[in-house]
Amino acid sequence: MSVHKPLSRVNLTIRVLGLFLLVFPLFGAMFFLLAGTLSYWEAWVYLAVLFVPMVFALVYFLIFSPALLERRMRMREKEAEQQLIVKLASIAILLVYLLPGFDHRFHWSSVPIWLVVIADVLVFSGYAFMVLVMRENPYAGRTVEVEPDQTVVTTGSYAVVRHPMYLGVLLLYVFSPLALGSYWSMIPALLLMGLLIVRITNEERVLLKELNGYREFTERVRWRIIPGIW
Repeated sequence: MSVHKPLSRVNLTIRVLGLFLLVFPLFGAMFFLLAGTLSYWEAWVYLAVLFVPMVFALVYFLIFSPALLERRMRMREKEAEQQLIVKLASIAILLVYLLPGFDHRFHWSSVPIWLVVIADVLVFSGYAFMVLVMRENPYAGRTVEVEPDQTVVTTGSYAVVRHPMYLGVLLLYVFSPLALGSYWSMIPALLLMGLLIVRITNEERVLLKELNGYREFTERVRWRIIPGIW
């Protein structure tokens, strides 16, 4: 189990703001510089769909659940297997966001407008669902670790699946390529799905070993992320 020294609210706010001000222009650069044009409406819509609700979510959690935000900012995995998974997943995510710009520049794909719109709705739904999961579970960090006072959450979406956060992640990343008008970007997105399955399998081994009551939870809640499938 891990013990971390908490950040002050001021320091946490500075870190969150700094990260946001870094990530937003980085996404813009990946889309528009690689596309070679600002005339890339799919990217503009995607940025709005992703970052506008993100602002409201960050403000909400800074006020009501700063400890959760701090957990979400921890990136270093303890488990060697998880470290490898994160490295591979980072490459896949980078390709998910790099390929659409090239795709737009060289006209590799022709995704119909109606499909782009549906994908944007699903991307927003995935992010919104992740926010709801974080409200339900204040221990929903990015890394696989168990804290000394951590308990098993069994309410809300956790009464249906054991890892609802990953369901939101799936919606976000699987439909981002289509929202950005790229079929080719679906290839790394599907690779990410496979890595997610491996991550969940390893994470469950850690939770069964270190989190009190998790074994009983797995007996009550059968499905991991998609009811009736897995």
